[in-house]
Amino acid sequence: MRQPGRRERLVAAQDRDGDTCLWCARPLTGTVGATTDHVVPKVKGGPSWLENEVAACRRCNSERGHRGAVDWLEECERRGWSPDAPRLERVLTSLAAAIAERGGQRRARPHLDAQLRRLRKRQPAAA
Repeated sequence: MRQPGRRERLVAAQDRDGDTCLWCARPLTGTVGATTDHVVPKVKGGPSWLENEVAACRRCNSERGHRGAVDWLEECERRGWSPDAPRLERVLTSLAAAIAERGGQRRARPHLDAQLRRLRKRQPAAA
């Protein structure tokens, strides 16, 4: 089965998540160019699958580099931006399910599990 190309994955991520940057919430229109950002970086074993990609502005994608998703989420909050933590959790959960279904991705699994644990720990306990 043919994997979709980068452009196709970007369009699919925007269709799935909307036309705002996951990290800073800027609209991805006009002068703010959209890029695909790997939630689990490729250097940490993250696959180039739609389940591992989100739409992000060039600034956020470039500045994030290879940092973990939760580290960058917290940095964005420190900068006064409005990152979308629920969307990040949905993408991480979807990636975990895709890896469980397809198998492989041995290098990505520990990083993914750690990011999900950290993200869920951040959320306030239900009252």
